[in-house]
Amino acid sequence: MLQRWARLPWWGRITIVYVLSRLVTTAMFAVASLLQAPDSRFGAFPSLGTLAAGWDGQWYWWIATYGYPTQLPLDDAGRVAENAWAFMPVYPGVVKALSVVTFLPWPVMAVIVSLCCGLGAALLFHRLLRIRLGDERAMFAVVLFCIAPLSALFQVAYAESMFLLLLTLALLLLVTRRYGWLLAVIPVMAFTRPGVLAFSLLLGLHLIVRIVTRHRDPLARREVVLILAGGALAALAGFAWMVIAGLVTGTPEAYLETELAWRAAFIGEQPLVPFSAWIQGGQFWFGDGPGIAVVAAIFVGSVVLLFLPPVRRLGADLRLWVGSYLLYLFAVFFPQTSVFRLLVPVFPLLGAVAVPRNRWYRGGVVIVSLALQWCWIFVMYGLANAYWTIP
Repeated sequence: MLQRWARLPWWGRITIVYVLSRLVTTAMFAVASLLQAPDSRFGAFPSLGTLAAGWDGQWYWWIATYGYPTQLPLDDAGRVAENAWAFMPVYPGVVKALSVVTFLPWPVMAVIVSLCCGLGAALLFHRLLRIRLGDERAMFAVVLFCIAPLSALFQVAYAESMFLLLLTLALLLLVTRRYGWLLAVIPVMAFTRPGVLAFSLLLGLHLIVRIVTRHRDPLARREVVLILAGGALAALAGFAWMVIAGLVTGTPEAYLETELAWRAAFIGEQPLVPFSAWIQGGQFWFGDGPGIAVVAAIFVGSVVLLFLPPVRRLGADLRLWVGSYLLYLFAVFFPQTSVFRLLVPVFPLLGAVAVPRNRWYRGGVVIVSLALQWCWIFVMYGLANAYWTIP
């Protein structure tokens, strides 16, 4: 059997792993439905379709059906309430177009699109890691990618799966120095979900590295122009949605006020001050003194992580992406349960986890990943009974 497995093409092995992992996740969702808490937001014994289209999936469904509001909704206190402007248009637009063509219900097509994008991301992830780690380690990293604690996102109505596909493609283009194609991928990525500003920072750091190492890695003038163009395009695209929301609603701060509405449930109305949200979050969850200590430990640990030997094997570009994205999260995000989902774009770190070849180690990593996946599904989709259980 092992010989037959080895003779399969790489994409065939990945497809089999991906399908089997999705069946395991489906079983977990089914069990979570049977164990549904009495006060769950989904009610008693919800269907798999109800779970798949839940939480933010409802917002994407709303956008596909009604579009974006031209007037911002207000809560009882007169502040901007949670609304559709927090979500980008590419994913719901693609799902809606395909559902119209195929006559399939929106939730069904949403899951199909997420599944297909997840498979595409897994295939590209293998190509990306194989450059630095070789085929065997890259394949195990793909296994971890398919069974990761939040791999359930590959089969729910969220934009993460599509964003991962685009991000993996963009990282592969960057690593293989095909900068021109990035100009086509970046705008689509920017309007799929937030995070493209981190890619702009990545391109700037990538150019610095190329300049410093040009004596052993020649840097052509054309490459400099394309990298600068990509970085500028990513920066402009990253702010474009704010401008669009302001123009449509007539409120310049429409997007920022919408995003701040989500954290108001935790800390009340607070202005957006870069890098302050993590301090506020630490104080909210752990208290003033311990909270600051926890946040400082997380920040220092994130920096140290980038210099660990297994992470260094990923190469400068993937490490720079992880660092850029983590810095972006520290700058703009308020930490709550969604932080686990927002950390999914640092998935190249799975390559570092896949470096050791010890069978006991790898078996343990697989078991832990599946256990954490069940914990996440059970809390977010099984219990789903508290305002802070947000996937």
